[in-house]
Amino acid sequence: MKSSLKKINLPIIVEKDEDGFYVVECPLLRGCYTQGETLDEALTNIHEVIEMCLEDETEDVISDIANIQEFSFHTLAVEV
Repeated sequence: MKSSLKKINLPIIVEKDEDGFYVVECPLLRGCYTQGETLDEALTNIHEVIEMCLEDETEDVISDIANIQEFSFHTLAVEV
């Protein structure tokens, strides 16, 4: 069990798929993704999945994640 609880801010990515489901992932945690029929459901689900993923991480990894000062998401146009 973790020695102390602290609140950390994690980035998430949300996209709406072709079936209308909201797919959400936390890119800092491997395998941390879920979906929901509504945005609220997807956000509730990712919160639960993040908690489960963090349970499997060491305190050092959590500390490294918590110390990230900035995280940005960019898009890049490419020709295909």
